Amino acid sequence: MEYTRADAVQQPVHRVGNPMDIINMVLFLCSEKAGFITGENICIDGGMTKQMIYHGDCGWRLDMSLDMKSKK
Repeated sequence: MEYTRADAVQQPVHRVGNPMDIINMVLFLCSEKAGFITGENICIDGGMTKQMIYHGDCGWRLDMSLDMKSKK
């Protein structure tokens, strides 16, 4: 599935992640290029944890009614 518009725009990298994003990190960590990395937490989320938008921030409001409509 490819996400566009609001789903993609809210992401700092302007797209929603996909399985290849995880696969590429795993391949890097398994390579000799990552041979000096130990005990690290790596967040693969396109910057969303850095952005962390909460209800009321910058005028943004969580509208659960829209979410409930999409699940029907």
